[in-house]
Amino acid sequence: MNTPAIEVHGLRKSYGDKIVLDGVNLTVAAGTVTALLGPNGAGKTTTVHILSTLLRPDGGTAFVNGCDVVRDPGGVRLGIGLTGQFSAVDKLLTGEENLLLMARLRHLGAKRSKTRVAELLEQFDLVEAARKPLATYSGGMQRRLDLAMTLVATPSVIFLDEPTTGLDPRSRHTMWDIVRDLVAEGTTVLLTTQHLEEADELADRIAVLDGGRIVADGTPDELKRLLPGGHIRLRFADTAALDAASRLLDESARDSTGLALTVSSDGGVGTLRTVLDRLDAAGLEVEDLSIHTPDLDDVFFALTGKKDQSDGVDTKGTES
Repeated sequence: MNTPAIEVHGLRKSYGDKIVLDGVNLTVAAGTVTALLGPNGAGKTTTVHILSTLLRPDGGTAFVNGCDVVRDPGGVRLGIGLTGQFSAVDKLLTGEENLLLMARLRHLGAKRSKTRVAELLEQFDLVEAARKPLATYSGGMQRRLDLAMTLVATPSVIFLDEPTTGLDPRSRHTMWDIVRDLVAEGTTVLLTTQHLEEADELADRIAVLDGGRIVADGTPDELKRLLPGGHIRLRFADTAALDAASRLLDESARDSTGLALTVSSDGGVGTLRTVLDRLDAAGLEVEDLSIHTPDLDDVFFALTGKKDQSDGVDTKGTES
């Protein structure tokens, strides 16, 4: 039960003189979502392609479901699914025909194929469009079908490489719900994404890849606490209470117009409790409070050193 679904040690990959991966270490627990973030060319897609046996690493080790990606690629493929940056559906076929084709390629057998396709069409809300040509499908429907095809053989580990590229906000949220449902059923997901909000919404852990290495790895909240700038904003009922609190919390910044004080914080409960206990001991009541921490955009720019680049995260949907 404690065996990681994905375990990577010292992974290396180069293309000529260009080093793409330079000793990557990564562990993904079973039944969780890990998001892999990094600037263009950081090696996110290369990592996914190695783990899904599409590329051979130059060095290091990588295991998926306990199978070595180099020594036992067949064992790896039996338990994984991969959805790439662009839809892999055959647009000359209907949705149902695409799924049946994948089921046959997976050797499910005629009876099981029919049952599994029906299950997936229902799960991905494609029943009404099942026998319609893909020319009538929206981008979101095509991406849902693409993911459904990945799940035909019920893989335990899924690699989602930019799964919501080109989708509108509503379709993106639909895909998020699907991913959450899969994880709730025990599926492990390794996700690369250009949307930091997506990583924040879905990921149990986030690994930041830069310069061929993992430069940070933790929960979204842990990564946000790595940066300074977090604070607590306290609002009081009147000027008298604000004055008293300002004298008590002399390290705070005052907003007289808003009757508020801003106190530096690491975002943890301990800091908040300390501040409130000091105010309570002095008989001062807080009218309202809010906690502010750096967001993932701040984390990304700080950790990758790409703040001066307008495209910060992947916007082209491709990388080496």
